Amino acid sequence: MKKIQLAGLALMAGSMISMNSLAAEPEYSLKLHHFLPPMSMAHTQFLEPWAKKVEVESNGRIKIDVYPAMQLGGKAPQLFDQVRKGIVDISWTVAGYTPGRFPKMTSFELPFIPGTAKATSMALQEYAETEMQDELKDVHLIAAHTHAPGSFHSRDKAIKTLEDIEGLKVRAPNKVMSDAFKTIGTNTIFLPVTEMPSALSKGVIDVAVLPFEVVLPTKIYELVKHHTEFKGAGLYANTFIFSMNKDLYDSMPADLQKVIDNNSGITLAGHIGDLFDNYEVFARKYAVDQGNSFDYIEGAEHQRWEKAMAPVTEQWLQDMNKDGYDAQRLLDKTKSLIKKYNDF
Repeated sequence: MKKIQLAGLALMAGSMISMNSLAAEPEYSLKLHHFLPPMSMAHTQFLEPWAKKVEVESNGRIKIDVYPAMQLGGKAPQLFDQVRKGIVDISWTVAGYTPGRFPKMTSFELPFIPGTAKATSMALQEYAETEMQDELKDVHLIAAHTHAPGSFHSRDKAIKTLEDIEGLKVRAPNKVMSDAFKTIGTNTIFLPVTEMPSALSKGVIDVAVLPFEVVLPTKIYELVKHHTEFKGAGLYANTFIFSMNKDLYDSMPADLQKVIDNNSGITLAGHIGDLFDNYEVFARKYAVDQGNSFDYIEGAEHQRWEKAMAPVTEQWLQDMNKDGYDAQRLLDKTKSLIKKYNDF
């Protein structure tokens, strides 16, 4: 009898373990795909912690595996379509990698528009929620945001004035800035972040245009000698889209949708912006320690750059109006939202 009882207890214990194991299985196992390397700030301080937070708040019912550096295949410009088509469940990407796809968002990419990453990100999120429902209708938006304003990182020549950049081969971060650099006499080349180190080392480009947050993990500070920063209005900022497959989100029960919603929107955009602002200061120190030179565009010289690039904004207004948009209203809203959150 004791043997039978022991056997019965063992069977019950085994069943309980099996049931607990089954209960611990997530209801949703999701794949989050992005283009930056695993040592990047975006991966270590933003995307991985965000995924873990969702897992904890869902009591393990949602599990998210993060795949950096395009580990699931494809190229960075394909990330938005990967999530739209359900090839991956969640993606994080640069909107400007697909020119013409998000025309309304380009108001934030114009020269000398951005403030801090936090203010500009919160502004972009509110703008996306109120102005971009049509452009983002095929995905579930988690957050839209920007990085801290970018700077020049030059191989051989210090850039102190407008004339210093003439004739140089400059990496353009998006179409709008490509047009802006052409107006000041540069040879522009559009390249994703991942191709920057090779392009600099081989002389394909003379100047990388990036925030320091990217300069650090790609070790670009070791490939250049000079950095030029803009004091006052930032030179430019790229826009980012952090989104989820719409059908997947819609299929989730309301309580799990709420977990996603609680980790989305204005609050998340502001948090991401904070991370980028803070890391910019940290990453810049590596270039300082490398012994590189630093120059600053400010005051009257800053005004010269603004005036030289102004035709790009004028052309943007004309092109957007031709396409049926109220361009001036969108630009005015962009500026007012950034000011709103700068004062927030």
